[in-house]
Amino acid sequence: MEEDMTAQGHPNFPAPRQRPSRRTFVPRNFDDLLPDDEDINPSNVPDIVPAPVPPHRRIRRVLLTLRDTLQMAFNMFGLSRQYPRRPSFEPDQFVPSSLLAKFSPIPIEVQDTGPDPSCGVSKPPPYPFPNMTTYRLMTWMNSGSHQKSQTEVMRLVQNVIQAKDFNQKDLDGFSVRGCLRALDKHTTSKESAVFPDEWVETDVSIEIPTKSKDDQSQLFNILGFHYRPLIGVIRSAFADMQANAFHLFPFKRLWKDPLDNQEQRVFDELYTSNSWLEAQDDLQRQPKEPGCSLECVIAGLMFFSDATHLANFGTAKAWPLYLYFGNLSKYARSSPKSGACHLVGFFPSLPDSIKDVLSSLPRISKTGITALQTHCRRELFQGCWNILLDAEFIRAYRHRLVLRCPDGILRRVFPRIFTYSADYPEKVLIATIKDMGSCPCPRCLVPKASFGFLGLFRDIRDRVASLRVYSLARVSEARDFIYKWGHTVDGSKAQTILGQGSWVPTVNAFVDKLGPLGFDSFRMLVVDFMHECELGTWKALFTHLIRLLYALPGGDALVARLDYRFRLVPSYGNGVIRRFADNTSEMKKLAARDFENILQCAIPVFEGLFPQEHDVIVQSLLYRFAHWHALAKLRVHTEGTLLTLDGIFKRLSRQLRGFRDFTCAAFTTAELPKEKAARERKAARECSGLGDPRPGVSGRKAKKFNLNTYKFHAMGDYVRSIRLFGTTDSFSTQIGELAHRALKAFYPLTNKLDTATQLATHERRRRALRHIAESGQSLHASKDAAIDVPVGFNLKRHHYIATLSRNHPLEIFRFLRQHDNDPAVVGFIPKLKDHILYRLRELDVSYCDHVFTDNERNSVIIPDNKIYSVQTMQVHYTTYDFRREYDTINPRTHSDVMVLSGETKPQHPYWYARVLGIYHMDVWIDTEGSMKMRQIEVLYVRWLAPLIGHQSGMNCTQLPKVAFVEEFDRDAFGFLDPSQVIRSAHLIPAFVSGRGTTSLRHGKSFARRDDELDDWEAYYVGIFADRDMFMRYTQYGIGHPTVLREITRDCVNAELADIPDSDSEDDVENMSDEIQQNEGESESESESESESESESESESDEDEDSQEMEDDVGEEEDEYLSFSI
Repeated sequence: MEEDMTAQGHPNFPAPRQRPSRRTFVPRNFDDLLPDDEDINPSNVPDIVPAPVPPHRRIRRVLLTLRDTLQMAFNMFGLSRQYPRRPSFEPDQFVPSSLLAKFSPIPIEVQDTGPDPSCGVSKPPPYPFPNMTTYRLMTWMNSGSHQKSQTEVMRLVQNVIQAKDFNQKDLDGFSVRGCLRALDKHTTSKESAVFPDEWVETDVSIEIPTKSKDDQSQLFNILGFHYRPLIGVIRSAFADMQANAFHLFPFKRLWKDPLDNQEQRVFDELYTSNSWLEAQDDLQRQPKEPGCSLECVIAGLMFFSDATHLANFGTAKAWPLYLYFGNLSKYARSSPKSGACHLVGFFPSLPDSIKDVLSSLPRISKTGITALQTHCRRELFQGCWNILLDAEFIRAYRHRLVLRCPDGILRRVFPRIFTYSADYPEKVLIATIKDMGSCPCPRCLVPKASFGFLGLFRDIRDRVASLRVYSLARVSEARDFIYKWGHTVDGSKAQTILGQGSWVPTVNAFVDKLGPLGFDSFRMLVVDFMHECELGTWKALFTHLIRLLYALPGGDALVARLDYRFRLVPSYGNGVIRRFADNTSEMKKLAARDFENILQCAIPVFEGLFPQEHDVIVQSLLYRFAHWHALAKLRVHTEGTLLTLDGIFKRLSRQLRGFRDFTCAAFTTAELPKEKAARERKAARECSGLGDPRPGVSGRKAKKFNLNTYKFHAMGDYVRSIRLFGTTDSFSTQIGELAHRALKAFYPLTNKLDTATQLATHERRRRALRHIAESGQSLHASKDAAIDVPVGFNLKRHHYIATLSRNHPLEIFRFLRQHDNDPAVVGFIPKLKDHILYRLRELDVSYCDHVFTDNERNSVIIPDNKIYSVQTMQVHYTTYDFRREYDTINPRTHSDVMVLSGETKPQHPYWYARVLGIYHMDVWIDTEGSMKMRQIEVLYVRWLAPLIGHQSGMNCTQLPKVAFVEEFDRDAFGFLDPSQVIRSAHLIPAFVSGRGTTSLRHGKSFARRDDELDDWEAYYVGIFADRDMFMRYTQYGIGHPTVLREITRDCVNAELADIPDSDSEDDVENMSDEIQQNEGESESESESESESESESESESDEDEDSQEMEDDVGEEEDEYLSFSI
């Protein structure tokens, strides 16, 4: 590891750059924007902007549509709402009540509203228990975690034992079983709660073809399909308290950029997306029921399903189906404790007994059994959806469902399915196509052999021109040949009838039931960012980079150095980027958030490990991938960011092909030790199952970088998906993965028999307790997900320092004697007094070089020469998506901060500093003969500055690089006003530059940690640490202060002026060459299609394994999702 300590003499290391220039560090002040309490886009002045009038045209036929449009005034962020039709209900209080639509609805069929769930629970707590002590105890038992922890014990003490109505005598004769029976009786008794979404158990019947035209197909029943009727779930959701936060009327969110006053569209929530606006327009065009004037609104359904293990050991599994309502803000839906998740079913699996039935069929081979078993699995899944999409749901989808909305008004509610989030193995079941077939995409018919054209014009054209269209007639004809004429399921006859497209002979329930109503079942299969990117494309790229390192001379040492560097990467934020404790290259038990952290920190870690000509390619590729990843994962998009995302995708695609054709082709790569061990285990299982004792192939198989996979192909669908359904965090499978935790909390409470039934029982109990609590007004659903902040913090303040804490007094002169001859404290007292005078006199940046006299400094009196040290400081800030968050600054752990540059024409928008101490003090100052006392908060910092000559930015694909200012510079150390801190910064060591003493002499110092004798020579700024951090280096952060965005824009423009856009020129010059090369390679790619399929299948298997073994998916482990119960 010594090569990381010094960079001299290594041929792959860049030449040493010049040190930072001397400057006076006086940052620029800024005022952060504070969102309103009620809404992120409040409008106190209800200015109405009339809708634009279309130009007059001469037409033969006129279709008159009356629209009462409404556009609100632009708020402090420059945001406005444009309603195509004036809303009559608005949950965020954005629209003043005077502007809401007024109407007198005339319902035609009031009885169609069905049972009212709100009247089901009429008794408040402690019903159905005898007293409040028992009620609180049973509520505690049926919520939270099943494991004993400090959090659970504190919840027991605070919510039960310390409650005012707790009485020990009430527990005389207490029985848990008796209380549970009372609760179960409450949920099923006719005289108590009315649950229209009660659990139902039924059987699913499938037909098994017999491969004989003389014998009829065999009927096979699968027991135990547990589900809740979808219409019942919708009724309950609209009667729930959380329905007060439902958005019933879609709108367009507009943004007028304060920098240039240009308006552009904003994409964030599902109810502001194009698909919802189109669906609402379709409803308005439908003929109304005779004599009914009820408003038409949409219940936006968002489904998620995924099989999961219920325990770390054993084979216990569950295949839940979750439902979310897009009417609710994604910030509430994504919170595991919001109660926005509705568990609506458990898909059953094929029982092992089906193998006996298949084996008894005449003239059937082992491959035939496998094909039939796969066919039966598809039939079972679609059969379950045939039951879920029952006649009541279809009738409501076609006509309406009359429900009483939160404002007490009856409206016609139309259920509409917008998204279905699932991983790829489940997508192919939903789309009824072959897994990893010749056309593996569930949304289009682009063949797999053409996936190599990723990002080219041909690829974009084919995606639009070949969208999937289901042919029910062909499927029915193929099924006739299988079930009536005895042809095999995967036979040539059936495949010829089905045609190209990797179709399978299974009737798609969505197409069969909802297709005649205009529903596109393939468009709902949205991209899966977690599985397809973080656990897909990025994992594949990172894995191949490790293979390349092993293929280099001294590969084992290079991989060891890589792991060593990862372990030195500092953590960031509250679990945003965690420590890399294990060998990262082994990728053991890594979740999606771990691979995301690897990507965010990979650029400095990989620097210098490859030969120079390949290192440049790898560094640029890693930057482009991180750039695309950050854009694709934004919570708020504008037209500008979507155009940027589209352009970065095209550049990234070109670089991926260049990486494959140049770097990957230069080395012979083989599978990793982990991959070899997994392959041998799989071969051993197959041999044992077949009774063949022969071992698998020994040695490491060759592995190539494969771009012809569905997961790389899906990268081209993100822009379209965001325009249709909002940003990816709204329909990410990560939200559904978090819902699994509730099931895993239920599972230890069962007896492990008939798992689905018992899980449904526990869900019903928790839902019943929630309804009871709501009836007693002891539980109030939140409109939004609250930020988890310590008690007593005020997020409207810029920062928080415990000024009342005086537990750590610091006597200045004693402190200076303890650090005698330490350059870090030279001039400590004069600098402190200068800083105090500078702030109390409210001087601006123009006085940065002002020198105070000794008399002025003597006017500042610090009582007893004593200041007080504080361990931490919280910096509150508004994110780009108008949320209030906070960073914790700790001089021992997270000590790096960023401030706004004080230069007149900065080349970089920010300065960086390392906080050495957080202090507050009482100061007496003599002003015109009178003494005044002030309380001052200060930070003692060590400044860093950008290296001269280092070009950084998104065009040259390099991170900003900074280094400590040399000790002889009088401004190397100084004091900083805490109100000037923007955020904490993530500084990653520039490992290629090594460690040294250029900036500070060798030895212990107040500026270093206890065990450090030198410093890293340079650091890279982690601009991809999180989405808000990334947006601070662009001009598109809507929630960021205008002055900050203006400086960033000017720096970007200066960068574009100084750096020739060679990337764009290369795009133009190499486009034709790439097309010709790829067209020449298409034949060879087709020949190697089977190999590509096997590679992508193995990658898919690895992704599933990693998800099954790791369940926290980037969240804290003690967060459990509360169902909407």
